[in-house]
Amino acid sequence: MDARMVVIVAGIILFVAVIGSLLFLRGYSSKFTFDTKNGTRPRASEGEGNTPGVAMKGRFQILTAGVGAVFAAVAAKLWSMQMVSSDYYEGLSQDNQTRTVTTPAPRGRILDRNGVELVTNRPSLVVGVYRDFADDAVAVRHLANVLGIPYTAALRNIQDYSQSAQSLHTVASDVRLSTVAHIQEHATEFPDVHVYERTERVYPYGTLACHVLGYTGTITSDQLAAQDEREENGETSANDIEYQSGDIVGQAGVETRYESLLQGIRGEQTVKVDASGNVTAEAGAVPPRAGSDVKLTIDLKIQQACEEGLKRAMEKGQASGYKANAGACICMDCTNGEILGMASAPSFDPSVFIGGVSSDDWSKLNSDDGGRPMINRCVSGQYMSASTIKPFSSLAALEYGVYTSSQTSNCPGWWTGLGDSAGRWCWDHAGHGTLGLQKGITLSCDAVFYDIGKAFYYDEKNPEGLQEMFKRWGLGSLTGVDLPSEAEGRVPTAEWKKEYFSSWSDEERSWNPGDMLNIVIGQGDILVTPLQMATAYAGIANGGKEYVPHVFLSAVSRDGDGDAASYQVKELRDVQVNSESELDLVHNGLEGVIYEASSSMANHFSSLGVRVAGKSGTGQKTGDDDYSWFISYAPADDSKYVVVTLVEQGGFGSTSAMVGTRYVLGVIYDAPDSMAVSGGSGD
Repeated sequence: MDARMVVIVAGIILFVAVIGSLLFLRGYSSKFTFDTKNGTRPRASEGEGNTPGVAMKGRFQILTAGVGAVFAAVAAKLWSMQMVSSDYYEGLSQDNQTRTVTTPAPRGRILDRNGVELVTNRPSLVVGVYRDFADDAVAVRHLANVLGIPYTAALRNIQDYSQSAQSLHTVASDVRLSTVAHIQEHATEFPDVHVYERTERVYPYGTLACHVLGYTGTITSDQLAAQDEREENGETSANDIEYQSGDIVGQAGVETRYESLLQGIRGEQTVKVDASGNVTAEAGAVPPRAGSDVKLTIDLKIQQACEEGLKRAMEKGQASGYKANAGACICMDCTNGEILGMASAPSFDPSVFIGGVSSDDWSKLNSDDGGRPMINRCVSGQYMSASTIKPFSSLAALEYGVYTSSQTSNCPGWWTGLGDSAGRWCWDHAGHGTLGLQKGITLSCDAVFYDIGKAFYYDEKNPEGLQEMFKRWGLGSLTGVDLPSEAEGRVPTAEWKKEYFSSWSDEERSWNPGDMLNIVIGQGDILVTPLQMATAYAGIANGGKEYVPHVFLSAVSRDGDGDAASYQVKELRDVQVNSESELDLVHNGLEGVIYEASSSMANHFSSLGVRVAGKSGTGQKTGDDDYSWFISYAPADDSKYVVVTLVEQGGFGSTSAMVGTRYVLGVIYDAPDSMAVSGGSGD
């Protein structure tokens, strides 16, 4: 007999009981009592007054109503619970007996443009128990001994309150097969110990592209709080992933930028619990679904070339007596903004974050002594551009008319355009003689550009035309690259200087000719990122058109059938110049840097098989060795690649950084540099 039938029968019994009670009590509720002792006709013995009989009658009536109300209420409640709301109460009953816990899903892989795995997953055998296992100290100690870990460590993992009480708590991961076999063979000694498999990140190429790929880690309390705040503000959608404490999420690089694609869909495990909430059995389960694979624009071959090229550039700087222990190297497709290689040094090993990074390792990774390897210097490093900015200074001079294509300057090595007391050296103290703008780019003659800076300073119509040109090409602004922590850089102006140095006197804060002479050659307060310069030079190569740099190419759908999403090329800006002849002058000047500035430089690139245009730069920073730059694009007449190499405190750009750029181009065109590593011009 089911519950509903029981209720129906009970209801009938209650109804009969109520009616019977009423009839029984009715027998005592007559209005009169009769006295026939004397054989006379019936008569009222006490009448209608307030007699004991009348009082008793009232009490019986109240009792009858009360009993009826009680039985009616009980019947109504039983009917409501079992007939009307039976499904609801049955659900509550089930909830009291079961819990649903989630199981993690494997993250999607990260691939290079050709499908080579840069980040993948591997199975890991995990030993887990439920939290109440900690109540048995002997069992915990026995398990810790078998796993070969300290008792306190095992206990701490079991009592981890970042996970729900009904979830399996990881005691140890990457457990050896022999240990697992022992636990399973002695199941009676470990009745509540579970062995299961999960996935962990694998980096087949070690530290390669670590700054691009990023790393994963347990979601932080701040991230969970931010999620709660977005939910409260109605900023989430049904498609957003709802994270829980203990989830593994991307914390840097592509891992965090494309977290929504890489993160899989959780599975669900139903468990039965007792009155104390302890797990007693496992019921049904819904398996998790892996995240989507993400394919990057990175080409493994070119990425390896950028890493090796940067290493060689730093070694060249060190061999020349410079510190040269950090830097950046980028190779980008000029025609669409695809980043083919991106290296930053020093690097780090993403695998140290698997299972949680220790406080000691975290301190080392973020210390100045260790070179702060967590910084992606390609997008976050900000440096003075040095002479690599001179092509843009030239375009500004031509557009605003402060220096023409036919104009010349005299360079004796010591420039005195603002008087002897304000004289400045050209990098070549011997001087370049008389030369025009194109040759000024080729030989990187500072005197030519000092004349340009002076002219802008005294130009009443366009006193900041130089800065406007820099900004037009994207310096001092974000490129929009799909990697976190991009720096903006800085193009200093009179207003900026006044605000930035607010503690200085008015005279010291005022913009002066020296400020203009500094930024026209890329020194002083100007700051750029290597990625900004790669994008700007790609624009020169494309006749003014720049594309948003990106590392995302496509996402493979979770069912493995085609792409779930693909990147749509975006134009960043199309810089307009007065005439093609002005841009041609800059092109010719940059090509001259490679083949005319010095025979040594020409020898390095002549064996490449394609014509190259480029520019070196040497940034001067007080208290540090010079910063080394070299930027080039190739082929010069129909450009496909732009390569930027920066070596912090690496010395002359034409020696240290040039080595890195030439190596990358050599790998691309399968034409190694056959020349001994030596420099070209000194800038």
